[in-house]
Amino acid sequence: MNEITVIDILIVVAYLLGMLAIGIRFVKRVRNREDFYAADHSLSTPIMLATVCATIIGGSSMMGRAGLGYTKGIECLMTALPYMIGMFLFSAYAGRIYDMGEKHGITSIPSLFEFRFGKASKIIIAVMIAFAMMGTVASQVTATATIIKLMGSSVGISYELGALIATVIFIIYTGASGLFGVVYTDVLQFFMLVLFVYIMVPISSISQIGGLHKFISQIDTSYLIPKVDGRLMGDIVSYLVITMAGAEMWQRAFAAKNRRAAKRGMFLGTAVYAVCVCMILVMAMAARQLLPDLVEKYGSTDAVIPALTVISLPAGLTGLALAGIFSVMMSTADSYLLVSMQTVVDDIIKTVKPDMSEKTELLISRIMSVVLAFSALGIALYIKSAYTILTTIYNFYAAAAGIPALAALYWKKATSAGIISSVLGGFITCAIWRAAGSPFGLGPTLPGAAVCLILLVAVSLLTCKKNPSVQV
Repeated sequence: MNEITVIDILIVVAYLLGMLAIGIRFVKRVRNREDFYAADHSLSTPIMLATVCATIIGGSSMMGRAGLGYTKGIECLMTALPYMIGMFLFSAYAGRIYDMGEKHGITSIPSLFEFRFGKASKIIIAVMIAFAMMGTVASQVTATATIIKLMGSSVGISYELGALIATVIFIIYTGASGLFGVVYTDVLQFFMLVLFVYIMVPISSISQIGGLHKFISQIDTSYLIPKVDGRLMGDIVSYLVITMAGAEMWQRAFAAKNRRAAKRGMFLGTAVYAVCVCMILVMAMAARQLLPDLVEKYGSTDAVIPALTVISLPAGLTGLALAGIFSVMMSTADSYLLVSMQTVVDDIIKTVKPDMSEKTELLISRIMSVVLAFSALGIALYIKSAYTILTTIYNFYAAAAGIPALAALYWKKATSAGIISSVLGGFITCAIWRAAGSPFGLGPTLPGAAVCLILLVAVSLLTCKKNPSVQV
């Protein structure tokens, strides 16, 4: 069995320093808030493809989903399928999101809510987004800490120290250069993760088992039979609805170079993601054969892919693959951290203090990168499972924000009262359902989203004549 060598560690360190250098390099291109949050609307189709794919193949998604595949088999694909469908649908109306931004100077979901429904709805949805984005950053910190602990176990690096190191790295290059640094590091990270993780690790793992035929013959077929229950249905609804209000994807659609780039970049990035998710199941099934004692040895099923990397690749290639795994987590963490910063500063603080200068806004944004990242660190230290953090956050956010976001984009009769009642109703229903222990075994997103939809339609129809919203 291979071990992590000094060469591998040096490769990973060099890669991380390179990411920081790229982020710092783009500091000079940040002249105002448009540059910081929208990259001067310069994202072409290839850049969109890379950043979309690198963002949605996050560390929590990759490592948590691989862990789910290790324990429950094909369920990891069943929860990914609705997200893929949702993202393909999102690519169909990404052009409309771009058009709204171009025509009205909108750069985020909360600013769209303010344009149509007023400041109260903007603040409420902004709080929801900040809550969801911080949780997602926490899931990336958790995933990264797992890798750092695995790499540094021989020198006594703990999970907690690994989480701190991950947080500091995320802060430096995200806070320094905003969306410029995030997107252009995503491009390099995209190639790293596809080549060294989703291609090289599955091939090397199957080779170590003894070839494709032996790998397939040894798969426990019970893991390929879906077991559908209420919890799984709740997760499926959650992943489908979450795409409607994925703030990080809306941000990229607003930042696209043109309408065509917004639509095509989203579609192609999702198509590559679909292939990568299938590779996650392959790696999970390979880990069951090569690492039957995974949890006993590494402490968590989140370690499936890094553990496979270590045992199946020679020195040097192991370092490149681990760097690729880091790239997965960094490309997602920076995106969600940036959205958190924009939401708190641009959509909440600046709403209360509208006369804030751009220089002050950029300074506060960089300060908030530290505050929000360390808040996410606190969540990561409390809940050490990336997948648990991600699904918990997605349950609440999907139930409260998914349908209202789509309504804000398309439904003319949606009103401020309808939007506010639906967001709050969906969130509260989800919280009550979860606190009650998920009755009937049904996940909380489905009842939360149902209440959200009912309130949105009913209240909007009752109030649209007396208090119509701005039309789109």
